Amino acid sequence: MDTPTALLDMNRMQRNILRMQRQADALGVSLRPHVKTHKCSEVVSAQMAAGARGITVSTLKEAEYFFTQGIHDILYAVAMAPHKLPQALALRRQGCALTLITDSLAAAQAIVDFGQLHGETFAVLIEIDCDGHRSGVKPQDPLLLEIARLLHEGGMLAGVLTHAGESYGLDTPEALQAIAEQERARCVAAAEAIRDTGLPCPQVSVGSTPTALSAVSLEGVTELRAGVYVFFDLVMHNIGVCRQDELALSVLTTVIGHQPEKGWIITDAGWMAMSRDRGTQSQKQDFGYGQVCTEAGEVIEGLLLGSANQEHGVAWFSDAAVSVVEQFALGTRLRILPNHACATGTQFDSYSALLPNGEIQVWERLRGW
Repeated sequence: MDTPTALLDMNRMQRNILRMQRQADALGVSLRPHVKTHKCSEVVSAQMAAGARGITVSTLKEAEYFFTQGIHDILYAVAMAPHKLPQALALRRQGCALTLITDSLAAAQAIVDFGQLHGETFAVLIEIDCDGHRSGVKPQDPLLLEIARLLHEGGMLAGVLTHAGESYGLDTPEALQAIAEQERARCVAAAEAIRDTGLPCPQVSVGSTPTALSAVSLEGVTELRAGVYVFFDLVMHNIGVCRQDELALSVLTTVIGHQPEKGWIITDAGWMAMSRDRGTQSQKQDFGYGQVCTEAGEVIEGLLLGSANQEHGVAWFSDAAVSVVEQFALGTRLRILPNHACATGTQFDSYSALLPNGEIQVWERLRGW
């Protein structure tokens, strides 16, 4: 293979898929995986085969693509922008069971008005803010009921949804369990507040990879969403929900030079391959631009991709003097585990999927909006 390339370990990926599916099954909820991490039809097929019901997408382009691949139950989990409603309408008219989300009265009104104008009844979830992370309506905010009434009058109220993004800043089992319960409780409370007014609220959707794997109970929840679990990454490792040997995605790279006096190994995987995501920088262990492994995938302790230019990566040992020219000769192949699998994946048009029998298959990956 040429380098750099996005290398996908099928054995690890399949174990990750089954782990999350078992968790959802044990908690009595359906699993709707978020495909923004991989954006790949072969990976979706593996998730659906394991028991997933529907998918979550981050762009309408993803929705369009996976609909052509035979997936009909799709949740577009980004607040709906009015100018994208014609695109959503086209998908619905083709038979896609597309669900939208909103967290504002103005957007809800735009959806209802557009639907009535075109004779379409959209399914809409109200996004709930469970942790102050990014967006959504707080469960106790009177705005929640205003949005719910407006959507109900238009025949479009499908339920509530939340995402505990603040879980990415935690790193102990106790803290993760606590925020998983907070995510569940606040989303269920929002659903109950809507029901207390006599309105229906059939769907209660929660999820992030850390909370999904840490939840003890999902009473009152109907579905679980998670995405990065399929590959995992170093951020998830630092949070404590996976081991390094469970990371399914790595970047295969070649040693192209050295700075022996500095102990530097120069690779052909710079930030154009790894991305500029430094998500571990604020965590308990900073992995630079990635953890370096052997070509076979074994972690080389202390060897990190410490800096990156556009097409050059510079790796060095954090606390050891090593004869880098002798141990990592020109042409040596290495793998680099990424900080953020979603960001690294999106640098590539395809994955080189390493199958259990050692065969390599090229799996195309969707890009853009």
